[in-house]
Amino acid sequence: MKVLVVGGTGALGGHAALHLAAKGHDVTITGRGEGAHPDTPLTRLGYLRGDYVAGDFTPERLRGFDWVVFAAGNDPRHVPPGEDFGAWLHRANHVALPAFFAAAREAGVSRAIQLGSFYAQAAPELLEGNVYIRSRLAACEGARAEGRPGFDVISVNAPFMVGTVPGLPSAIFEPYTQWAKGLIPIPAYAPTGGTNFMSFRSLSEAIEGALLRGEPGKAYLVGDENLSFAQYFQLFFDAAGRSDVRVEPLDQELPLLPDVAIPQGRGNFISYEPDADETALLGYHRRDVANAVREIIAQFG
Repeated sequence: MKVLVVGGTGALGGHAALHLAAKGHDVTITGRGEGAHPDTPLTRLGYLRGDYVAGDFTPERLRGFDWVVFAAGNDPRHVPPGEDFGAWLHRANHVALPAFFAAAREAGVSRAIQLGSFYAQAAPELLEGNVYIRSRLAACEGARAEGRPGFDVISVNAPFMVGTVPGLPSAIFEPYTQWAKGLIPIPAYAPTGGTNFMSFRSLSEAIEGALLRGEPGKAYLVGDENLSFAQYFQLFFDAAGRSDVRVEPLDQELPLLPDVAIPQGRGNFISYEPDADETALLGYHRRDVANAVREIIAQFG
């Protein structure tokens, strides 16, 4: 199939693009900049520059693609300077994202995946107090609302993600690696609480499974392992060869995982078990988080 991965220069979209290309698909990626990071194998894929928020992806530009994977996101990192956060999220997720899916339908795309966030399904009580989570729900619902016979739209909603794309820098996992190796002078502790974690590999497999077998209009809550943040960070110290260092849970903000990145609030858990039938249908591996951490340490160590 001819596949377009929107946001394919980033980590999750890039991993999915490489996974689908390895399965024999003709994959093109999009990004806002000049192209993929030069040190990654993503440079071997086709590239289409554009910003969906600006309306760059018209039906004419999308024509010829069989499948679309929408892995572009708008969170606090993407808000232009001077823009109101809530207004920007509304423009991006409530308005521009469904408009993109409508353009894909008009272009003749037959199947599209919207890669979303797990919060609205796994912890709906967080919707009331968090504009970001509400906007992600709007994106999930808005994309699927554009589905019609002959144009299948499916959401894959993922938890905290763990993994790497070869050669791609990471503002999250490079510091984690340096900390675990003892090169950042922060004591070995983690905030109390925890969440569900999933590897890039497992998510890419779930995306592929949704393209091949997903039910049109369905929102799949995917995930892998429920871990406390202390258990999660212990995986990094173990993989870095420092198993003698024990990561202690403390009711204290960690600079490498600030409280703003824990929507459920420090000390709280978001725990769930993915539906077994859905996991089998999508065909993704479980128990892969520790392996993903080892790959991170190998790449950034």
